[in-house]
Amino acid sequence: MIILNIPIEFSKTTGFRTYDDGPKSGQEFYETLLKKKFTDAINRKERLKIILDGGEGYTSSFLNEAFRLLGKDFGSNKVWDNIIVISAEIPKYIKKIKEAIYES
Repeated sequence: MIILNIPIEFSKTTGFRTYDDGPKSGQEFYETLLKKKFTDAINRKERLKIILDGGEGYTSSFLNEAFRLLGKDFGSNKVWDNIIVISAEIPKYIKKIKEAIYES
């Protein structure tokens, strides 16, 4: 299993939707880290474990942009079947991520 710990590998304080909205956006996260980690997991026939806990919180627009793009590029079912989202601190983030993946 490949692990992606957002607060450690990207930022404890994330931004909003796109580069235009400022630093550490969902678009930046997708393009610089999430897409590569997901591709690596698929190529290794492993799942990607995404850890949200430990950060300062996530805006809906950050989560929506990053995971909507992932679902759009790889297919919603393929993404959802190959990730594990850990969010014990704020469980509703898991639902928001699933909705974003299937939005595309």
